[in-house]
Amino acid sequence: MRLFAAVLPPPAAVEELAALVGELRRMPGADALRWTGRPSWHYTLAFMGEVDEAVLPELSERLGRAAHRTPPFPLRVHGGGRFGRRALWAGAAGGLDDMRLLAERSDAAARRSGVAMEEPRRYQPHLTLARSRADADLRPFVDALEHFRGSRWEVAALDLVRSNPPAPGVPGEAPRYETLATWPLGGPAPGAG
Repeated sequence: MRLFAAVLPPPAAVEELAALVGELRRMPGADALRWTGRPSWHYTLAFMGEVDEAVLPELSERLGRAAHRTPPFPLRVHGGGRFGRRALWAGAAGGLDDMRLLAERSDAAARRSGVAMEEPRRYQPHLTLARSRADADLRPFVDALEHFRGSRWEVAALDLVRSNPPAPGVPGEAPRYETLATWPLGGPAPGAG
């Protein structure tokens, strides 16, 4: 199964972002982009790729410990950027040091569970809004995102999410995400009764 650890924004943050994305989708050039939908909006902490189901119990235990060792922290959707000319994203502000630490702990939990992870790189919190199959000028969209400041919320959980591939041959079909487990940040240690 294809898995990743993530921070999921609450419904109020999703609604604020949806209003902005509605404006972005009316901009010139927006038709050339493949826009992600609300169900896919998340901040990936650690992308694990294909994970054998036999690893899941240990992975779950280790992610639970990572969540337990990390206190809740403030966050908000803030600004945005692009990866080259292919991906447009919304950024984050607030407890970014705590978020980076949670990302490092999630990555370490996966590695120690035997998940083959890519080489670590500097963590860039982002929530993907749109992608382009060909090079696209994303600068006007980044400029429009520049002053966006979402409402603050408290990140209180770490989620393990499964990515189900899109149905083959269905135009516009996107991956479907399913939360497999959620652990409260700073919560009881796994196995504690």
